[in-house]
Amino acid sequence: MSMFKRSAIHTGLAALFSLSALGISSTAAAIPVGWSCSGNCGEMGANGVVTASPEGGSYVYVSTHEAPEQTGLGLGNETNGTVLRSNVFSAAANDSLAYYFNFVTSDGAGFADYAWSRLFTATHDLVALLFTARTTPNGNSVPGFGMPAIEATITPATVTIQAGTSWSPLGGSSGSCYDTGCGHTGWVQSTYDIADAGNYYLEFGVVNWADTQFATGMAIDGILVGGVPIDPTPNPVPEPGSLALLGLGLLGVGALRRRRQAR
Repeated sequence: MSMFKRSAIHTGLAALFSLSALGISSTAAAIPVGWSCSGNCGEMGANGVVTASPEGGSYVYVSTHEAPEQTGLGLGNETNGTVLRSNVFSAAANDSLAYYFNFVTSDGAGFADYAWSRLFTATHDLVALLFTARTTPNGNSVPGFGMPAIEATITPATVTIQAGTSWSPLGGSSGSCYDTGCGHTGWVQSTYDIADAGNYYLEFGVVNWADTQFATGMAIDGILVGGVPIDPTPNPVPEPGSLALLGLGLLGVGALRRRRQAR
């Protein structure tokens, strides 16, 4: 069963944080409640070359198709793309973070589109670059060449691209292939031990490189923390400003009651 269909039992202090505080507005019609997206995101089942993940069921995706400008990891030459962030979740010290991803690119040659995932604290401090994937005409697509070293363990440890790009999130690029290097990686597992107890969120991103043609994307599924799925936070607590206004309102109600009792 997909991570989006299992009950939440490990969100812990996650309800103390609202993702609107991350400064990312959701532009996708179908991503998990509590997640946020800048660009082209969605949720779907097996489609084209992207089969159901090892966890089964639906998965979320990011794509550069019709996506806005993005700086990605700031390597230079990024044009447009998508950034997806999870809800905030709690983790105990040494909890294992694990999930699957599948990188799909219709680009090739020197157009080195790439995807990544990072772990942040709830206060936006970078904890780790978990994985990278990148279009390349030869060699391994995972980890991505010419990119910072990843800090998670991936299985398989290195991945070369497989033929086939038919996948609807690529839009008009689905089924297309520009020169050598296009294709998909198949499902790859990423695992990382979170050293410190605390509250965190995940970031997934994908960008085009040097141009905006021939879309690239990535599917993600099966996110587990300490062996338990992270689920969306259904009822975020109001922002601090809202809490302050609520407090003033309660004080006002209390004062009104005292005045009535004094009569």
